[in-house]
This record gives sequence, C-alpha cells and structure tokens, in this order.
Amino acid sequence: MKVVLTIAGSDSSGGAGIQADIKTITAHMMFAECAITALTAQNTTGVFGVENIDPAFVSKQIDAVFSDIRPDAVKIGMVSSVEIVYAIADSLVRNKAENIVVDPVMVATSGSALIASDAIEALVSNVFPMAAVITPNIPEAAALAELSIHSEADMHLAAAEITRRVQDACNCAPAVLVKGGHGTSLPDQANDLLYLPDGSAVWLRGARIDNPNTHGTGCSLSSAIACGLADELSVEQAVRSAKAYVAGALGAQLNLGRGSGPLDHMWEFR
Repeated sequence: MKVVLTIAGSDSSGGAGIQADIKTITAHMMFAECAITALTAQNTTGVFGVENIDPAFVSKQIDAVFSDIRPDAVKIGMVSSVEIVYAIADSLVRNKAENIVVDPVMVATSGSALIASDAIEALVSNVFPMAAVITPNIPEAAALAELSIHSEADMHLAAAEITRRVQDACNCAPAVLVKGGHGTSLPDQANDLLYLPDGSAVWLRGARIDNPNTHGTGCSLSSAIACGLADELSVEQAVRSAKAYVAGALGAQLNLGRGSGPLDHMWEFR
C-alpha cells in the first residue's frame, strides 16, 4: 500500500486541513499519516481560534513517521508560523523526503487569515525549493508573485514570477499549479494553469461547478496530487487525476453547515 504524509493544521469541523487530507488519501486507497502543525477552532462559517503546535514537536511527529512507515509522498498545508516552517524544512531535508506537494494556505474559505506574514517568505525560501508541485489559488498566487490577477495572462505571469522567486532561493524550480477556481475573466469556467519547471505551461480547462460548498477544496486537491505522485504518475498526470477527483467531490453536491460546507470526499464509493 502506498503511504502519504500530510503536514497541516487540524480543522475541528472536519472539512479541511488534516481531516480533509486523510479522507482524500483514504479515498485514493492509500495509507494516510499526519503531522499536525496547528489546532483550529472552526466550522463552515469561520475560524474562531488557532493554537500553533510547538515546532520541536512538529519535528518529532515527522521524524517518528519517517523512522517507521516511510511515506511515498508528502503534502504540506497550513503552516502558520515561521518557526514551524523551519522545523518542517529541516525535518524533511534530514529524512530525505520525496514527492512533496505544497499548498500555501493563507486564507480559509471563510476569509480568515491562517498564516503570519513573515512565514510566507520563509515558505518561499525554505519549503518551496524542495517541492515537486506548489498549488496556490488566485489570491495566494497574487500575493506570492506580488501581482494582480484578472486574466489568464495574469495567471501565467504570476506562475512565472513564483518560479523565478524559488529559483533565486535555490537554483531549482517546482511545478506551479495556479488554481482558477476563484475566477478570472471567465466566470463560468474553472481553468487551472500548470507551469512546469522548463517554462512550458499546460492549461487544465473545466466548467465551473455550481456549488457554494467549497470548504477544503484546496486541501483535498493538493492531497490528491500527492497521492498521484506516490502512485508514480507524472506531475501533469497527478494534477489531472486530482482535478477530476475534486470535480467529482464538488459535483456530488454535499450540503452541510450554515456556511461554505465541505466536499463529499467519498463520492466515488456512493
């Protein structure tokens, strides 16, 4: 059985974060492991509190996992402090982790901030260089590239700028998936841009699914990509497979909670 480790925050409502990751990995018939970076008090209407885990204990979780059931891929989600960023980076380098997918979670679906501003630069310099894929949505890509994104051309510019920033840090480059779910000039579509390390770009086009319940979409997508990489798919194949999985989970039209509800992670089994 393939094994995927998720390093992320806990969502008490079960729709995003560690909980969404474990559901996604399980739906892909793989074994899920986790290292929790933060505890959140949240539901579909908002985030009401965040308690960071001690960075040394985050490292201890990661080391314990790698020393016993070594993961075939790693997904990194919510990392809310610069100290935790450094702890994760050091642990993954020490354990020679492979097939790393980074979802630079900055803001929850409800609009609540989930990361300190100084941690963003630490992510770019210390975690992005070891990633196979980075998966920012449009607001996150705009923040990382320091550009406004209003069109597909802007998405391309932002992906190229994020790649340049990583190359400046390490002379290496991951693939950058700019997710189009927040919309650009084509409100009826959800087109994603996969910008590859060689500078080529692949558009992954799809119709927007009419569903207001999108809590945990980004977490689920990045975990599904990690599953694809664990299964030895190419980056493009893993992204395409993950996009299809999330489209199915949205299309199932699960409706829970008073805000933006969660996906149906087990839609393929119903």
